[in-house]
Amino acid sequence: QAEEKWDFVLVSDVHEAGSEKETKRKKFLDELSKKGFTIKKIEDKKLFYGLRAPRQIFQKYQWLLRNPDSRLQDASARHDVPVTTRIRIVNFILQNTVTSDRERLRDLTKKRVFEAAFPLHQKEEVREFLKERWARWRDIFSQQPIEKISLCYARGFEPPLSPCASPCPFLSSKEICEATNTIMCPLCDQKCPFWLLSDTCTYAKVTHMIDNEGTVLFAMFMAIWATVFLELWKRQRATVVTDWDLYRWDEEEEELAMELINNLQHEPQKYQHSYLRSTIILFLVLVMIAVLIGIAHGLVIYRVVATALFTQSDFEFLREQANTMAVMTGAVLHYITIVIMTKVRSETPWALLPSPEKPRTFSQHENSFTIKIFTFQFFTNFSSLIYIAFFLGRINGHPGNYVRIAGRWRLEECHPSGCITDLFIQMAIIMLLKQTISNVMEYLVPWVSHKLHKKWQRPKKRRVMLGEEEEAEDPCKRQWLSNYQLSEVNAFSLFDEFLEMVIQYSFTTIFVAAFPLAPLLALFNNLFEIRLDAIKMMRLRRRIVPRKANDIGIWLQVLEAIGILAVIGNGLVIAITSDFIPMQVYKYTYSPCMTENSTGVDCSTGYINHSLSVFRIQDFEPHTKPGLAPTRLCCRYRDYRNADDYSYTVQFWHIFASRLAFLILFEHAALCVKLIAAWYVPDVPKSVKNEFRVRKHSNLRKEL
Repeated sequence: QAEEKWDFVLVSDVHEAGSEKETKRKKFLDELSKKGFTIKKIEDKKLFYGLRAPRQIFQKYQWLLRNPDSRLQDASARHDVPVTTRIRIVNFILQNTVTSDRERLRDLTKKRVFEAAFPLHQKEEVREFLKERWARWRDIFSQQPIEKISLCYARGFEPPLSPCASPCPFLSSKEICEATNTIMCPLCDQKCPFWLLSDTCTYAKVTHMIDNEGTVLFAMFMAIWATVFLELWKRQRATVVTDWDLYRWDEEEEELAMELINNLQHEPQKYQHSYLRSTIILFLVLVMIAVLIGIAHGLVIYRVVATALFTQSDFEFLREQANTMAVMTGAVLHYITIVIMTKVRSETPWALLPSPEKPRTFSQHENSFTIKIFTFQFFTNFSSLIYIAFFLGRINGHPGNYVRIAGRWRLEECHPSGCITDLFIQMAIIMLLKQTISNVMEYLVPWVSHKLHKKWQRPKKRRVMLGEEEEAEDPCKRQWLSNYQLSEVNAFSLFDEFLEMVIQYSFTTIFVAAFPLAPLLALFNNLFEIRLDAIKMMRLRRRIVPRKANDIGIWLQVLEAIGILAVIGNGLVIAITSDFIPMQVYKYTYSPCMTENSTGVDCSTGYINHSLSVFRIQDFEPHTKPGLAPTRLCCRYRDYRNADDYSYTVQFWHIFASRLAFLILFEHAALCVKLIAAWYVPDVPKSVKNEFRVRKHSNLRKEL
């Protein structure tokens, strides 16, 4: 006997006869019956209602839209539509069917009249193909069958690149390692010793592996690559949607057609705009950003307090590595903050936040939703990184006049070899934790949930099968139960996958100058996560309601905005965070090459000594109690200040002006190159344009 085909299944608790919930359920099912739906009821611990839409609905759809799915049909099934199209149409009708009480399915679900509504995983050819060729770890290095999945999985891989190493030796790190007589000022106020600059030799070597002349070239290359990547994606998208006959598909027309199929008396919604709603949105977004900036300030306070506590620890290792330990634990705390705020975001009814234009289609609603959520998630992930990149060590004052939190804890300082390593450590820890713990939990939670749900259902299921022979023989029961036991999905289930990829893209572009390993980590993560998502979708989750789309919607504009932010961010990292500009100013203004007639001296010789200012020990603040004072009467600290009144030196203003000049030059050059690259690579391949031209010509010839 051929297996019965059902479009959707509704699940409900067994309610008391005559109860309000039973009455509401009956009214909704009656409305579906009036539209010609076939309904089959199976009772277990829950009530299951199988729904099959009448053929007339799909014939109307094909006629109104001139059969857009004809290419997917064979000659023997001319009047059928693909399973994915059936599911979309039935889901639309279910969501827009209104009872006599003016209640829709979502209202009944909130009132627990229905518990779930989902399409079934069928044993069709495509599904079995995907289980064998997509949702398998053995195919991790194989190309994805994009034509059988969806547009959202046509991902690009970030290239595994790293910045070019500097061709010259790291002379500045060599100077730090040999500075055995340079005494540095204490790192805290109480009992912290004076220390030798040479003690940080290893840290300096690591810093100069990241911060060198190759960093500028790498940042410029990544800015160009981000543009080329998006242009190549647009070409890939044009090819894929052409194969699916969706290149000139109109979402608004299709939604209007389905509205009329569902209700012939339907009136189209008109465009609306409200300046009041826009003002409310702007205010709420600003409040949200202020809260996230406040959280970033909390992380700053933690680092300041942690540094002070570590420097006073009884453990020698913690005292010596106080700054590094504060950075690392701060990065872990930042990751925990990201996890918590992501959970808060997922539990917040963002859909209730108004939009300036009342959305008329699902895509318009999703676009509005995307902007809100991405803004929230972007500031959650990057607010602390922005502080480390552009403010750490620049607003902390100087010995004798430190900027303090609550008048007690002084702000952190940069290492004499630069602040870029702090940013490197922060990004490395966050990316590694996100790509390990987060991915493991993303898979384990639905897997454990599925196993537990299946275990709880098994005893009851066996008793029913043994006790009621008629139900046990029903071929639908096992299939409906097995689908019900899978993890729940909703209309925005793929949204989190998009968001995760876009945040990852931000990490690999915006601060890539400070963390050149980000693209390599992203590549490994994507290879792993593609199969992880495939297994979840094919084996652990209920079937997602398919959606037609000929692009990725607002996400493309988000990615283009990130490309512009990448130019700005990397320009700022090189100009402000990196030591590239101060080093160049020293080489061409103050180095021995400029002051002496010597050709055998490296122009960077003496840079470290030049970048350190002198502080008189007697000028410490009265409450400061440093460790044993050295025999000398002064110590050094990283800044460009005069030794007499601690005002900024002429060198500081030279470097400041050079930073601004480089930033303007770099960003204008990078943006110009981006524009040229966007012009040079066409969005639509010529093969796609030619195919449409030939198709038009053929259609006109037939008409003639």
